Amino acid sequence: MKQILQAERARNFPQALNLSRKLTERYPRSVTAFSLRGLLAWRLRQFGEASSSFHTATSIQPQAWLPHFGLALVDAGQGHYASAIPHLQRVTELQPKAGVAYYALSDCALRIGRKQESAEYARKAAALAPSSAYMWLQLAKAEKSLGHTEATLNAIAKAAQVSPDNGLMFAVLGFSYINLNRIPQAIPPLQRAARLMPNNYLVQSQLGYCLMSVGQTKAAVGYLSKGASLNSSYGPVWEHLGVAYQKQGRNRDAVSALEKATRLLPSSPLAWRHLAEAYQATGRSAEAQRAAARAQQLGSAAPRANKKKA
Repeated sequence: MKQILQAERARNFPQALNLSRKLTERYPRSVTAFSLRGLLAWRLRQFGEASSSFHTATSIQPQAWLPHFGLALVDAGQGHYASAIPHLQRVTELQPKAGVAYYALSDCALRIGRKQESAEYARKAAALAPSSAYMWLQLAKAEKSLGHTEATLNAIAKAAQVSPDNGLMFAVLGFSYINLNRIPQAIPPLQRAARLMPNNYLVQSQLGYCLMSVGQTKAAVGYLSKGASLNSSYGPVWEHLGVAYQKQGRNRDAVSALEKATRLLPSSPLAWRHLAEAYQATGRSAEAQRAAARAQQLGSAAPRANKKKA
């Protein structure tokens, strides 16, 4: 067993599987040995051997929950999510407090379109393991599939709460508020995300956008500038930076930022409109007219394109 664990830690899974085969030969009535062999075979996507090993383990000890969970892994690993559900339900019968089984049930149910069941399983998982961010994120996915906006946000907020050093969790919460146009509520989680992930261009850029939207222009410019420096090919950050410069009366800086925005986002009528305003403010009337005409052309073309697509 020690050699198997050493091989697994070294990520030498083929060797670990070979050793586990020898272990089952030596201990043909060991549930642990066959379960370990099944897990290693599953990891290597050798589903036939994995399934056989788990079935052997259940025949030796029908009340052991791990082999049933392993059989669910085998089915889910092949995309047979409906087939995985009975195995997982058996796990919950044998281990009623196994939050991971309810998590997996929620995931499988959601994948086959059983949204209400997925949410019910996810709520159970979160209740059993409230300190796990993954349980709350699964609940958020299930609630979102049902169109439960507030419940989705609450679940994401709980995921962030139980993982206070995980910037990604706070970023997801902030982005969720932005998608709902609830900009002021997006700022606190994005500020925390920005502290935890100072080199994430999207977090810095979106925080800058939110601050600009609520009138905190000076702070917005700082974050937007950092976002642009972290990823100079991200078009929206240049557009928002240009608008922030306009609000500060820094029209030449606005022109420079918005010219970059229109190069990166040539089909954005809003970017061209802002550029036209910046040109006009710096006395470049001819260029302002051309940019305004381009914005109008793109704006009138958008409904036709949408209609054609529909």
